[in-house]
Parts: sequence; structure tokens; C-alpha cells
Amino acid sequence: MKNNKSVIDKLTALWALNESGLGGFLHVFKTPFTGIIVGGIAILLISLIAYYAENKWKAILKALLIVLIIKMAVSPYSPFGAYVAVSFQALVGAFLFSKFSWKGATLMVLGMVTFLESALQKLLILTIVYGTELWDAINIYGAYVQRKMDFVSETSTASVLVTTYLLVYGICGILAGLFIRSMIKIISNKKQDNFYLVPNEIEPEKKTTKAAFKFKVVWIWLLTVTIIVLAFTFFGGDLFGWQKGVYIMLRSLLILLLWYLVIGPFLLKLVQKYLSTKKSKYKDDISNAMDLFPYFRQIILYTWKETKYLKGYTRFKYFMANSISNCIHFNLPSE
Repeated sequence: MKNNKSVIDKLTALWALNESGLGGFLHVFKTPFTGIIVGGIAILLISLIAYYAENKWKAILKALLIVLIIKMAVSPYSPFGAYVAVSFQALVGAFLFSKFSWKGATLMVLGMVTFLESALQKLLILTIVYGTELWDAINIYGAYVQRKMDFVSETSTASVLVTTYLLVYGICGILAGLFIRSMIKIISNKKQDNFYLVPNEIEPEKKTTKAAFKFKVVWIWLLTVTIIVLAFTFFGGDLFGWQKGVYIMLRSLLILLLWYLVIGPFLLKLVQKYLSTKKSKYKDDISNAMDLFPYFRQIILYTWKETKYLKGYTRFKYFMANSISNCIHFNLPSE
């Protein structure tokens, strides 16, 4: 394949655009399933980098560093967990593609493992913040509902919810792997014509501010604590009560303060310090990737309009494939 380096550089820029939250694909799709979509697009782009690269391990790790540095620059308030998730996806992808072909079950394994990691990370965070009392509260609600419905089960509500949650993420990961396989086939078989597009007036990128992020965290915490306290107060009986709810509120508040004021910033600074040491090495790659962002946004919006004659899943599939194909074969008018 010709111009593989150019293709890989553009795939890296697309990955950075997706991770840094500058718009990209999510600019078109306003959906609550952000984690699944962002994760799915990430492993699609990682898979394509592996498909076009000769040294898959080296290419994916280089792309990962560039993506993380851009993420650090554009979204400086991204939590430490976001860096962990991105790195996990890349490392698992690099390992699988360096050992196995992208054909067969490799893509499904990549999708399932990375999606389950995302789900387990969320469950782990919930357990650390609220303790086992969170699952006790869920079981209390479950027992209350069962009594109302004259239905009694020996299986706890919490275990059913967790199992279902992990099962959904695992199945979505496998489906994502199958989808990625079809994407690679469409993109690789597509005629590699150069794509030219002069960007219109570029809208300023919306960055997530630290204040907005903290407000979101506080809102989620208040909602979760309220649900737990109500469970213990009104449905917990003599075993629990409002004292237990107050204890959970204070405990979770202390852990969140400790994480966001001490542990989180410390770990984030370590990551940022390491990435800063690599910034000079990849200075040109980073600059070139960020220069492509405005063009990519225009290409994606153009491709969305171009596929308006298609409907439903077919439109989504060809929109994704054509967007990526147009982006990786895109040249500036002067080139």
C-alpha cells in the first residue's frame, strides 16, 4: 500500500479528535451512550492503524502518545481514568494485532475486552466511592419491589444488575468487533481517490472547563447519595435507617474530596509530566494532527449530508466508512 505513513498520521489525528472531544463523530450523534461510541470509534481507529502499519506495536504506541499529548493540551481537565481507558485500549490492541491477524476473532476479542474494562472501571469507582452500601441500597429497592409484586428470589438485585450490565457491555464489544471488521473491508476496498475540501469558516472548539466538569460530578454525587439515603431511610427497616444514609453521604464526600483534590491531581500530574517529556519528540506530528482537525470536521459534516439518501443502519455504516476514507485520503488544495 502506498502512502501508508500519511494514512496512519491521519488516522492518529482522527483518534485524537475523537478522544479530545472536539466534535468529530459525536458532533453528529447526540446520544447518551457516549462511552460506548467513543470506545467503539477508538478501537476502530486503532484497528485501522494496525491494518495499514507494518510494525503494528510501534505504530499504535506512537499514535497513543500523540493522542494523549493532544488530549492533555485540548482537554486538560480530563480525569485520570480517561487516560487509563485510552491507554488500555491501545495496549490491548497493540498486543493482539502484533500476535494475531486482524481477521478472525481478534477484533471481537478486542471489542469485548476493552468494553468490559470500561464497564468494570465504572463499577469499581462506584464501589470505592459509596462502598458496599451502594449495593445494599440496590438490594433494598429490589426486595421492596419484589414484595409489592409478590415475587421472591434468592438472587440479589445488585448481582442481577451487575451481571446484566457486564453482559450488555460484553455483547456490545463483540458486535463492535464485527462492525469494525465490516468497516475495514469497506474502507480497504474503496477506491483511494484524493479527497479535496476547502473548509468553511471554522467555529471555535468548545472545551470542557474545570468548573463545568466539577458541576457534573457534584450533580451525579447528589443524585446518587439521595437515592441511597432514601433507600435506607424508608425501606431499610430497623437494620439501617437515616443514620446509615448520613454515614454514606459523609464517607462518599470525603473520598471524592480526597480523589479530586489530592490523589487524582497527583496522578494526573505524573501522566502530564511524562507526556511533556515526549512532546518535543513528536512536535511536528502533534502540530500536523491538530492542523487537520478543522478539515476533518468539515469532511465529516459533508459526508453526513452526502449519505442522506440512505436510511438507518445502512446510512450509519457507510457514513462511518466514507468519513474515515475521505479523511485518510484527504489532501489540502495546495498539495
